[in-house]
Amino acid sequence: MSLDTLFSPFALKSLSLPNRIVMAPMTRNFSPGGVPNQAVADYYERRAEHNVGLILTEGTVIERPASKNEANIPNFYGDALDGWAKVVAAVHAKGGKIAPQIWHTGAVLGGDAGYRPTPMDMPSGIALDGKTVAKPMSDADIADTIAAFAAAAGNAKRLGFDAIELHGAHGYLIDEFFWSLTNKRDDAWGGETVGERTRFAAAILKACRAAVGPDFPIIIRLSQWKGGVFDAKIAYTPAEMEAWLKPLVDAGADILHCSQRRFWEPEFDGSDLNFAGWAKKLTGVPTITVGSVGLSGEFIAGFGGEASHSVAIDEVLRRLDRGDFDLVAVGRAILSDPEWVEKIRSGRGEEARGFNRALLGELF
Repeated sequence: MSLDTLFSPFALKSLSLPNRIVMAPMTRNFSPGGVPNQAVADYYERRAEHNVGLILTEGTVIERPASKNEANIPNFYGDALDGWAKVVAAVHAKGGKIAPQIWHTGAVLGGDAGYRPTPMDMPSGIALDGKTVAKPMSDADIADTIAAFAAAAGNAKRLGFDAIELHGAHGYLIDEFFWSLTNKRDDAWGGETVGERTRFAAAILKACRAAVGPDFPIIIRLSQWKGGVFDAKIAYTPAEMEAWLKPLVDAGADILHCSQRRFWEPEFDGSDLNFAGWAKKLTGVPTITVGSVGLSGEFIAGFGGEASHSVAIDEVLRRLDRGDFDLVAVGRAILSDPEWVEKIRSGRGEEARGFNRALLGELF
């Protein structure tokens, strides 16, 4: 299939990209004490050098006591900001564009049993398995969290990033407010309907918009599935999805990053549109698709140890050409091979390096 659309420019507000390929955010845990170092800068620089359209960084956390679940996840405050400034400079020196993914992990615990943040933030003190494990966030906690997201957004613009992405997916804090299982609040931050449960995310978006101004792009990443709860649903119908997404767009989201484990799976019966396709249809704003693009197998199995090899991207090209979505996020394939974009463009996709879990143990 033609690569013309994939390698066509994309522009929104102050953001101009040479192609439609986005490096998906992937946690790497190579920032000692939460401060990204030269190795982290080099890692992102290599992807910029080889023509990734937009780099989304790994999740980087706001200034809250329990905002991260692994010690070496990078911070987005304090001493870490100097490290991020070096990352931005390195990427821009190669002509690349980069946005930080701004994050609060909420109730989701990391793999390091020796690192357990306290006190944990979650809307109702309920973890993803439905068990009560903490106190609900107070109004003061919520206000401080919103302010911390806004401060991070303002710092991103000040450091020279090209956009920001808010992580509102996969069962992390923002997503916990969306989901009826984890948000049982009976105040302004909860509600019976998904539209009511968007208020926390909308407040964050509005605060971030105030911090960055009208022309700086804000992306929000969303998902139906949660870590370890892959059949979770926020929206069971297109009407429910519209009630979920429209308030986020109205609050300032410019691009919706629609996370699926397998991008080709339809979101609702009766249509082959995936999540990103429905999100664009219902809101009219640009969307990013993601989920096992360019490699065999899906990413949960890959991170669990299943090796993957390069595969054709005809199906994602077909959907992109059809206008289902605007941008394509690629994770493991670009993690495995910094030259993936160039190999795809030159018809050498079969030469791209496959993925295996051992690659997570190094930055290259």
